[in-house]
Amino acid sequence: MTMTEDQVQQIVINIINEIAPDEDTTGLKPEVNLRDQMDLDSMDFLDIVMELRKQHGIEVPEEDYPELASLKSCSDYLTPKFNAE
Repeated sequence: MTMTEDQVQQIVINIINEIAPDEDTTGLKPEVNLRDQMDLDSMDFLDIVMELRKQHGIEVPEEDYPELASLKSCSDYLTPKFNAE
């Protein structure tokens, strides 16, 4: 099954909701840096990467972490990875 960018963004939002349940993810702007929109620190960020691996088997090497800055960049980067499986 092919994943759309919207579905991948929703996966990232779901993970954020799990690791930071106090954060409001309802009005996230896809193109704005996630850290600018929410109170996420580098540990939260690491948790997102670890949950992607744990839940979906997606590996994100450390040099690619900047690719996950916003929802839009997350979906640009992750959608091909989801669809490569």
